[in-house]
Amino acid sequence: MTILVQRSDVGEFRKRYSWMVLVLLLSFLGLLGRLAQLQLVDGELNRAQARRNIVGEVTLATTRGVIRDAYGKVLAANRPSYNVYVVPGLIDLETTWTRVVQLMELDEAEAGELRARVVELRQAAGNRPMQQTLLKVDVDRDVVGRLKTHEGSLRGVEVAPAPVRYYPYGELGAHLVGYMREIDPETLSRLEGRGYRAGDRLGAIGVERRWESYLQGRRGWRKVLRGSNRRRSQEGLEPKYLEEPRRLEPVPGRDVSLTIDIELEKSIEKAMRGQLAGAVVVVDVRTGRVLAALSKPSFDPNVVSGGGGKKAVREAFRRLYTDPLKPTLDKTISAAYPPGSTYKPFSALAALADKVITPRTQIDCRGGYEYGRRYFRCTGIHRNVNLHEAIVRSCNTYFYNVGERVHIDRLAHIGMDFGFGTKTGIGVNPEARGRMPTRSWYTRRYKGAFRGGFTLLAAIGQGASTVTIMQLALSYAALANGGTLYQPQVVRSIETSDGTVVQEFPPRVRRSVEVDADHLERIKRGLIGVVTEREGTAYNENLAEVDMAGKTGTAQVSHVTPRGVDPGKVWYFNRDHAWFAGYAPANSPEIAIVVLVEHGGGGGKNAVPVASRVVRDWQKLSEKRLSARSESAGRTTKGNPL
Repeated sequence: MTILVQRSDVGEFRKRYSWMVLVLLLSFLGLLGRLAQLQLVDGELNRAQARRNIVGEVTLATTRGVIRDAYGKVLAANRPSYNVYVVPGLIDLETTWTRVVQLMELDEAEAGELRARVVELRQAAGNRPMQQTLLKVDVDRDVVGRLKTHEGSLRGVEVAPAPVRYYPYGELGAHLVGYMREIDPETLSRLEGRGYRAGDRLGAIGVERRWESYLQGRRGWRKVLRGSNRRRSQEGLEPKYLEEPRRLEPVPGRDVSLTIDIELEKSIEKAMRGQLAGAVVVVDVRTGRVLAALSKPSFDPNVVSGGGGKKAVREAFRRLYTDPLKPTLDKTISAAYPPGSTYKPFSALAALADKVITPRTQIDCRGGYEYGRRYFRCTGIHRNVNLHEAIVRSCNTYFYNVGERVHIDRLAHIGMDFGFGTKTGIGVNPEARGRMPTRSWYTRRYKGAFRGGFTLLAAIGQGASTVTIMQLALSYAALANGGTLYQPQVVRSIETSDGTVVQEFPPRVRRSVEVDADHLERIKRGLIGVVTEREGTAYNENLAEVDMAGKTGTAQVSHVTPRGVDPGKVWYFNRDHAWFAGYAPANSPEIAIVVLVEHGGGGGKNAVPVASRVVRDWQKLSEKRLSARSESAGRTTKGNPL
């Protein structure tokens, strides 16, 4: 009988074999589990990721809305241009980038700067490396042609149309219309989710900024296959990769129709050519609509909007910010000036309402007025003058006497009733409040030492009193229309690109000023006399064919040397400001006009000629347009007989 003896290492081998089988089984089960996770649990996510690797989105540029004047003339539009975009995660920095530099003819410095930016984005976290990034704006047409020709070998590079803002009238009305600026990182972060990207431009000032949300528009996109699949996609052979929706059409921005008359703006620019600096505002006395607003000196929005490149923008702003005449400041609403004698009609209304004077009250003007230990000078020796004569001849002595009889708070109150000392609400640019000083204001300013002379100065529009040109225009419009103070309006309507009106903006009344009709009529007679009577301060400089009423002003300025100004030339900045504020036609007012010539000297000599030329041109424009409408109506009637 043979006894079989089992070797001891066989059992050990079987144990090891069992463990191997178990490990293989567990590994196989793990693979099955992972496969199930990839296919079933995370299948949709992985398919989406794979799709993203071969499917990209190309941006479809939108069109910014057009800005037009009241008669349809384009003030801000878009011209065609092309931008170059890259996807940092897809572009080959060794071959493709070198080719791009050659085709775009980039110099060494610019190429190095742009390459560093691409490298930085490639190393960024999240999905930044796979996002389309703006490389260069408004490239030359020759560059576009070369890139389009070689686009098949330029993986990660895209040329896309992107309209550039264009201002046909250049500097004319630039402060009101505005300009564009490149969005900075801080603003981009603040506006996240509103469709902006790095390199985009948005409104910086004026209507461009205030109505940005309407003008902006919304980008579109279309899906494309990347890399080797791109041509097949274009041929329509691989539609299965491009899920619906494959395209989102861009939405153009809304058009903005203004109340501004660009032809009237041209007239103002021509009338102001002999002056270094100043501002003019024209408003409709029946609605408060702003017909013209010009600030001088101005700037070219085509340059500062970036049309000539970043270097040109930096150079332009360097010149603008160092100019002592402050061309970047909107002097129609953002600066406040002492109103001078243009404030006298409001001082007279306060005195008449308080019954401290009557229209027949006479004051003997001997060239000045003695108050306490100070002598306040007048513009001349007028002898016995009543209210009408004091307005016509701009007698300071008469109004010094008014200032002694009327409380300073009363002068401030009548001013605030007519809109001084508060913002008008126009909203297009930062707005100055101006100042109507009260006794408490002076007490705080001078540590309890209020002086009666402050009231005398306030009565002639001097001292601490300041107003904006827009405030003064609206206040004279209220004088002309019987006491209705309007909120200024610069936008008439919002329209679609095909001309359909989306929203209209009717006139808005701020308040109706309670003023005695007889008192107001006497003030208006005085304003007519300023222009029509031989002793009137505007009589000599007004054009014979111009029918207007108003008040001149010569406002003193503090004698200081502005920063950056040659002391040898400081004489200019120490000259008085020249004013004219009025309305036309005199007996049936339609417009109010205010002219300020900065450091222009006498208002009668320097501001009145500007105002009369503008009013004359406004009259001619009105007659021409009325005639054109009549002819058009006549042709329509003939073509459609009743």
